[in-house]
Amino acid sequence: MSQPLQISLSHYERLGVSSSADAETLRQAFRRRSKDLHPDTTMLPAEEAAIQFQLLRESYELLADPERRRVYDEQRTSASARPSQPTQRNDRDGWHGIGQRRPLSGGEWFSLLLLLLALLISLVFGLGVAFIQGREWQVSPGWLDLEQTQSAPSVPRRDDSSAIGSDPFKSAFFARVGALAPADGGSTL
Repeated sequence: MSQPLQISLSHYERLGVSSSADAETLRQAFRRRSKDLHPDTTMLPAEEAAIQFQLLRESYELLADPERRRVYDEQRTSASARPSQPTQRNDRDGWHGIGQRRPLSGGEWFSLLLLLLALLISLVFGLGVAFIQGREWQVSPGWLDLEQTQSAPSVPRRDDSSAIGSDPFKSAFFARVGALAPADGGSTL
């Protein structure tokens, strides 16, 4: 139950010092309060003690830094001078910077480099295998050839028997099929 009470306290009240306390007084107050609220030494439940100690640490870190303390003091005086009204936030949703561009980390650059390297190795390997097998590097698909030949009858058709020797895969395939074919011209397939 004391958690909401502690959250609403000012940083000075949380440390138990006045707003005119110097750095040494802040340090001593923090050490004294941290012994009381540390999760290992307090009688409070572990979760509540951890929250209270974290709030105490945040208060000390803010007040120990002179610039942050000055800004905090200015905010306190301006808040007490004007009537209390709810603060409006510029970001209407809870995204708080999600989607903003940031530079890539070293690990992300390394992953991209490995991905590019794998792509290049695959490309070189594929072209190398095609070259070793004697294949053409740019081949149009069979269905495209079929559509083009059907739609344009004025183009003379190639004789399939002349194409057998031009492609090593086809010639090897037809040579095997031809060797398996019976001499009487019947089909085994």
